[in-house]
Amino acid sequence: MNARVLVVDDQAVVREGLVLLLGLLPDIEVVGSAPDGREALRLVAELRPDVVLMDLRMPRMDGVEATREIRAAFPATQVVVLTTYSDDESVFAALRAGARGFLTKSADAEEIARAVAAVVNGDAQLDPGVQLRLLSAVVEDRRPPGRTRPDVQRQGPLPDGLTPREAEVLRLIARGLSNAEIAAVLFVGEATVKTHINNLFAKAHLRDRVHAVTYAYRVGLAEPEAPDA
Repeated sequence: MNARVLVVDDQAVVREGLVLLLGLLPDIEVVGSAPDGREALRLVAELRPDVVLMDLRMPRMDGVEATREIRAAFPATQVVVLTTYSDDESVFAALRAGARGFLTKSADAEEIARAVAAVVNGDAQLDPGVQLRLLSAVVEDRRPPGRTRPDVQRQGPLPDGLTPREAEVLRLIARGLSNAEIAAVLFVGEATVKTHINNLFAKAHLRDRVHAVTYAYRVGLAEPEAPDA
C-alpha cells in the first residue's frame, strides 16, 4: 500500500521538484502540495495524507505551527520536516511540535523515502547530524552533577530489568545500526533482534528508536563517538 504524501514548501521550484521526485518513487503517492502551513492544514483536513513533508520557514503559517496543529487535529498524519535549516532551535521546535522526522534538503530520494516509510510504520527518522546534536543536548541536560561522560561500561544492575543482551542491542541502536546490521554484529537472526527490541522497548516504556537512543544516553548505556581527528 502506497504512503499518501502531501508536500509543503513556499518555493514553487522546490515544491514542484519534490512532487516530481516523490512521484517517481515506489510506495509513495503524492496527493497534493501547499505553499504554506495554513494551506497545508486545509489540505490535510481534506485529503488525510499519511505523511506531510514539511518546510519550516514559510509565510502565513510556518512549519512548526502547522506541524503542531496538524498533529493535534489529525494524529494519524505524521510529519517529516525537510528544510534548509538544521540549527538547534529549528530542530527542537519541530520535534516538540510533533514532527517524527527531520531531514535537510541535502537528503536524497532514498533518504526521503526511508523517512516516509519509517514514520508510517510508527518509527522516527532524523538526519544523522541532527540526531547527534539532539543526543548531545539530552546528555548535557540530564547528566548528573560532576559526571563528565556517560559510563558505557556501567557496573551493577542494568536499568529497568534489561538483560545484558538487550543492553547490547540498545547500544547498537544508539550507534545507528539497523536490525540487519545488529544481527550481523551479534551473529543472530533478525527475528531474534526484533524480539530483543520488543522486550527492551516494553521494559523501558520506549515509543520508537529515537526515544530508545535518548534513553540509552540518559542511562549511560551509550556515549557520543569522539570526532575524527
